Amino acid sequence: MAEALIIGIRFLVGFAFIPSGLTKLLNRRFTAISTDDPVGYFFEGLYQATLYWNFLGFCQVFTAFLLFTQRFATLGAVLYCGIICNIFIITISMNFKLTWVITMLMLLAGILLLVWDWHKIKILVGLYPSKYEIENYKSPSLLWQIIGLVLFIFFTSMMHSFTA
Repeated sequence: MAEALIIGIRFLVGFAFIPSGLTKLLNRRFTAISTDDPVGYFFEGLYQATLYWNFLGFCQVFTAFLLFTQRFATLGAVLYCGIICNIFIITISMNFKLTWVITMLMLLAGILLLVWDWHKIKILVGLYPSKYEIENYKSPSLLWQIIGLVLFIFFTSMMHSFTA
């Protein structure tokens, strides 16, 4: 039951990155807010830095892909937390209306994913898994990996057609 909830969270937060990531990757503006507004000015500045704008989009779509695969979801969760933490700080510093609440909840979901995969991540900070953890590790089922790949392709193609 808990594993299905985690997989659902991975799909949900991964899906959240697809529309905004594709928008940036396809070099389209993210918002129609006027540059007279600080938020519109900020997004226009990012948009004008074309290569960086595309890079941000690629990172979001790639992270979504990793989260959907299940096999590479731990790496996806690490990348996701870095990206969403930046987005959260931006929403606070730019005084976005209530967007900071949504990005805070997304950040908390990312932290939950890191806690879930702590047994895999802790080696990165110099802690080693116990013999029990190594013996009892089971990789995600092939079914979840296939479902994730199919959903990623479906959502990405659907979002691409909506943004075209």
